[in-house]
Amino acid sequence: MKNKVELKKYLFIIGLTSLCSLFLFLIINYYEYHTYQSNFNRKINAIITIIKEKYPLLTDNEIIEILNNKEKNQSIIFAKYGIDINDESIIIANDHNHIIFLVINILFIVSLILLLLIIFYRYNKKKENDIQDIIRYLEQINQKNYELKIDSISEDEQSILKNEIYKTTILLKETAENIKQDKMNLKKSLEDISHQLKTPLTSIYITLDNLIEDPNMDEKIRNDFIRDIKREATNINFLVQSLLKLSQFDTNTIHFTKEKVSVKKIIYNAIKNISPLCDLKNITIMVNSNEDIDLVCDSKWQTEAITNILKNCAEHSSNNQQILINYNQNTAYTFIEIKDFGKGISQKDLPHIFERFYKGENSNIDSIGIGLSLTKSIIEKDDGLINVKSSPGGTTFMIKYYKY
Repeated sequence: MKNKVELKKYLFIIGLTSLCSLFLFLIINYYEYHTYQSNFNRKINAIITIIKEKYPLLTDNEIIEILNNKEKNQSIIFAKYGIDINDESIIIANDHNHIIFLVINILFIVSLILLLLIIFYRYNKKKENDIQDIIRYLEQINQKNYELKIDSISEDEQSILKNEIYKTTILLKETAENIKQDKMNLKKSLEDISHQLKTPLTSIYITLDNLIEDPNMDEKIRNDFIRDIKREATNINFLVQSLLKLSQFDTNTIHFTKEKVSVKKIIYNAIKNISPLCDLKNITIMVNSNEDIDLVCDSKWQTEAITNILKNCAEHSSNNQQILINYNQNTAYTFIEIKDFGKGISQKDLPHIFERFYKGENSNIDSIGIGLSLTKSIIEKDDGLINVKSSPGGTTFMIKYYKY
């Protein structure tokens, strides 16, 4: 951990305590030395005074020379009284003071050790409490309790760890909520899929029962029933294929092959895909731009996205109407605008048309409500954005592919 403020604080306290103790220890030693010196000097001064009185001929220089003599000969005078001047103090007051200062020094050292032990204990106790807090947090998380608040403003290792655990807790909480929401979405999707499959399958079963029960059925009615079965089977196939594609987008398993491709080529391939539907309703698709504009995208998927939009426009257009396509580019994006002149989408339905399985009030009876949802996923995968606006006179889809 790069931030160890708490440890630095304790190290600072220990360092400051040590410096103060050293300073105090020096003061005690200085005072001890000064006490010994004062006692000794007073006694020497008293001795010199008596000597000067009895031996007036002895000069001050001679006395000073005697005092400063560096010879270490044992004094016969003190030896005969059993006093060793190398090990014992001649001045009794100094012995007494020595005991006092020895006790002071011992008490000082013991106090210093106790103080350092207290500091060390408090530091370790705090670490132990922090570790216990972390263990409790982890136990709460293991019990799926994500409503945890870690109040810590310090930046020592334990506090940083606490904050990381808090972040992880938030992520786990979000993940748990997302999983719960995903389960609800999956349940709803399965219900929608079941409903979407149930309708065409029921129609197929009923039609097959009619064909089986009446082997002598009129040829025209029989052919109509067969066409109905084919239409419903086609709807089921489209639904299954669309769901498989959407599941690939949901699991992010689709790999887009991006290459430079002509926008004109994508549009005309999409027009070709829906030409049978347009021929049935005599719908004309007009492309208003012939500019040679390129787009970096996956052409196969973008063709499918444009196809789904054109199919939606064609389904909502009346016979003999037009669909207009305009495309161009600027410095920021390339855009494709697709406009139909059909019934339009109600303002109530407009915010939901890209939702999976959503069917508005003007939806085609055979609509599954999945094509525009797939279209939105495809376009966004290629860094695009799709918007729609509608009125009773028609609907306009605007697709923007951003360059940066």
